[in-house]
Amino acid sequence: MLELVKLALRITTSAFDAELNMLIDSCTEEMAAMNVSVAEPYSPQIQAAVVAYCKWQFGNHEDKDQWEQIYHTKLAQLKTMTGFTDWRDGE
Repeated sequence: MLELVKLALRITTSAFDAELNMLIDSCTEEMAAMNVSVAEPYSPQIQAAVVAYCKWQFGNHEDKDQWEQIYHTKLAQLKTMTGFTDWRDGE
């Protein structure tokens, strides 16, 4: 997953690997806490959600809000695919 995220972020150095691994772990833990299956090998939908999360959280750029929205949309799709209903969805 790290190499996919680095490719998406256009990163060619290993200088940010620890931070990127932390973001990947944070994202997959968040999804698991919402009963989204994140077992490896990761599905393309999980990969897309993780990439969106990392693009949202990594660095300082002007399209962060767009990537946040994309991540939350992907997360909502994944929750629907797994049949998960969050109590906040009914508000």
